[in-house]
Amino acid sequence: MRKQDAILISDPAPAPIRTCRGDSRLYDDPPLNLPQSVLYATSSRLGGYGLDLHSLEALRGPYREGILGRAICYHNRQTEIPSARIRSLRWHPVRLLSFLETKYYYGAKKHYMDWIGARELATGAYDFYHGWSGESLRILREARRRGIPGIIEIPTWHRNKGKDKPARLTKSERERAAARGTQGALNRLLISRQYHLEEYELATLILAYSECAEETFLSAGVAREKLFYIPLAADIERFTPGTAPEIFRAVYVGALIKRKGVHHLLEAWHRLNLKDAELVLVGAVHDEIKPYLQEFGGPTVRVAGFAAKPEDYYRSATVHVFPSTCEGSAKVTYDAAACGLAQITTRESGDVVIDGVNGLVVPANDPGALAAAIERLYRDRDLAARFGVAARQRVVENFTWDRFRARLLEAYSLALTRRTA
Repeated sequence: MRKQDAILISDPAPAPIRTCRGDSRLYDDPPLNLPQSVLYATSSRLGGYGLDLHSLEALRGPYREGILGRAICYHNRQTEIPSARIRSLRWHPVRLLSFLETKYYYGAKKHYMDWIGARELATGAYDFYHGWSGESLRILREARRRGIPGIIEIPTWHRNKGKDKPARLTKSERERAAARGTQGALNRLLISRQYHLEEYELATLILAYSECAEETFLSAGVAREKLFYIPLAADIERFTPGTAPEIFRAVYVGALIKRKGVHHLLEAWHRLNLKDAELVLVGAVHDEIKPYLQEFGGPTVRVAGFAAKPEDYYRSATVHVFPSTCEGSAKVTYDAAACGLAQITTRESGDVVIDGVNGLVVPANDPGALAAAIERLYRDRDLAARFGVAARQRVVENFTWDRFRARLLEAYSLALTRRTA
């Protein structure tokens, strides 16, 4: 147990997640109007880390409810769901293009998944589709032709990212589409903005993981009724509190890229120059961050690289710092909270942290505000401890995978009701 677990919380009790459109239902509520045979498709793998784990946890919803028809994925790494219910594309022909630049190769994989999924849905064996944005356009077209509801999950924000962009092709998009030869062929492998926009239009419901993500859809003109708010979750048995360290240890978990604000974190940490303190960066280092490591790194900055067990780093830290500028709802914030950690995040990172209750929320792209928040918890370890207790409590009460699956089934029911209305 962490030391702070013995400290009484004097701050306000953690607020529950927002309840809207039925997203707080539990399994013991009245029976839902559910489909009979769900087709689930994802270009990730089933089981592992990140989206691979999320895909599996989501799939368990229809499977355990007895309504899963089939799942299509790129590799099956789990044993709970029978293999007869899963079509694995592990040895797909797109592997022959693996020599391509990552963005083209991943685009090709998504197009192939979309094509396979559309053919599967066309068999007539399903009455519902659940998939992901950026790989579902052909499937959703087929669903529309058959009068089948389709929902898509959005891992980040609306494709316009809150910016005012025309629905028509922009100049750069027209130039990309007009390219010929090898470059033209490569460009056609990319998932275009228009691909995403048509998905949004065809989907019965769009699952958004945070209020910030919702706002990007609303600002782009998507009707609120088409959005379903569904926060993510943490495995509260795996991610548990540890023992607070003697020194002040801040940990960051995630890819070391600018979009997640790592360069601002390095600058803020360098500016503070704290004694008896350490910053641990857990994640793969991308080239764009290397200059910042050279400029702002030092003996108090440790790069741990990718970790298969990030919970070990959470349990030995004082605070988790995640100053991202764009997330659907960062999974690491759920896991850190489950480990009883105070957090310093941005609103763009998701809705796990309530400012002043279980952590501090700072503006994105603001190294000064980030430094001030870090220094505040460095100076007041009792406050950090109280935040940590509240963080664990909030996750246990609101953000478990069982609650996620309950809300997911509510989304199924809502989408099916709208189809039949």
